[in-house]
Amino acid sequence: MTNVLILGANGQIARLVEERLLKEQPDVELTLFLRNSKRLANLANNDHVRIIEGNAENEKEVADAMHGQDIVYVAMVDHDHDNQITKNVIEAMKHNNVNRIISSNILGIYNEVPGEFGRWNHEQVKSGLDAAIKSAELLEDSRLDYTIIRIPWLNNRDEIKYTVTHKNEEYVGVSGSRKSIADLIVKIIADPSYLSKESVGLADPDTQGESRPVY
Repeated sequence: MTNVLILGANGQIARLVEERLLKEQPDVELTLFLRNSKRLANLANNDHVRIIEGNAENEKEVADAMHGQDIVYVAMVDHDHDNQITKNVIEAMKHNNVNRIISSNILGIYNEVPGEFGRWNHEQVKSGLDAAIKSAELLEDSRLDYTIIRIPWLNNRDEIKYTVTHKNEEYVGVSGSRKSIADLIVKIIADPSYLSKESVGLADPDTQGESRPVY
């Protein structure tokens, strides 16, 4: 069995990931960590699910949830000015000998988004940009086996369609579906060697050249 811890397990993308893992990967056991466990009451009786109520900013609660895990998916972006969430996760993983992490982040942390959209995006995210940059740096320096996913502006389209770009490459596209982000995460959990120690962006390539998000 592969034990997967999802922090921020009630997020929209996290819910899509959970649904697909439970349908497609019967060898996966999920530990779902969130502030209010009642929000996942529909999964409470699933034999492949354990639900933990907790706060990712609480070091002990994260460390307790980390015990026995194989893969960690952090479903929220760490916008905290002191990056307490990222620090807690890294410390808990090292303490529990857990190595594989998938971390959510935002597009634009490497100044990789071109043109008018890049300018507009920077204006929208600049208040949390320093924390997002630092979160990525902490993971890159952690010696953990990380994948950082730089998420585009999201929509709820049903289509799964995306292009993956790597660090030091220009970001392609401006928007993507939540189902597309979930698809990439599910692929990494199925094959943890995929995109190992990489920071990747993804978006629908059909939105390339747009100056604003596509909903």
